[in-house]
Amino acid sequence: MEFFGPLTDLVLHFIDIVLHLDKYLAVLMQNYGAWIYLILFLIIFCETGLIVTPFLPGDSLLFVAGGLAAAGGMNVHLLVLLLFVAAVLGDNLNFWIGRKVGPKVFAWEQSRFFNRKAFDHTHEFFERHGGKTIVIARFLPLVRTFAPFVAGVAQMNPQRFLMLNIAGGALWIVSLTYLGYFFANIPFIKNNLSLFIIGIIGVSLLPVFFMWLKTRMEAKAA
Repeated sequence: MEFFGPLTDLVLHFIDIVLHLDKYLAVLMQNYGAWIYLILFLIIFCETGLIVTPFLPGDSLLFVAGGLAAAGGMNVHLLVLLLFVAAVLGDNLNFWIGRKVGPKVFAWEQSRFFNRKAFDHTHEFFERHGGKTIVIARFLPLVRTFAPFVAGVAQMNPQRFLMLNIAGGALWIVSLTYLGYFFANIPFIKNNLSLFIIGIIGVSLLPVFFMWLKTRMEAKAA
């Protein structure tokens, strides 16, 4: 039981960071200055490029970063460019890892480093929607991390994947970062930013929920 105390504290601290990204990022900017670009680059790169880090904030991070850029902390155009590169490179790395691993991944079991359920759901999503999954997945937590990996396992054409990767990365980074840039500092939104972050997370999880619900209903019907 002693183990669960520190684990609970860690989970609560992570939730606090996600819900108060504006405060944490602001502190990081004050402490590290221009290094904030590298920090954000690495977060986006790891969230999209490594299947062991699907828990990192994505959508909310982009929105908050855009808002902080509008407040004068960063150059929003440079920020968008760097995060776009991070998103494309991350997906590309994930794709080639999946391509290297191949069908062997279907024998992997659920573990602390590999979310088997997320992989299975993403694989089912990919089977239904094909290549456009790479674009759609950019706006879906968990699926966003596993989609390029699944595409690699499925031996998707690398040139086609790269084109979809670039298109999806551009839509994701540009839309959410500039939304934050233009709207995050509106007084009502700024004063209720935690609620808006919860809303962003909730909206982004809706397609995953509906996919799960549809799967459950089809399983019961069968």
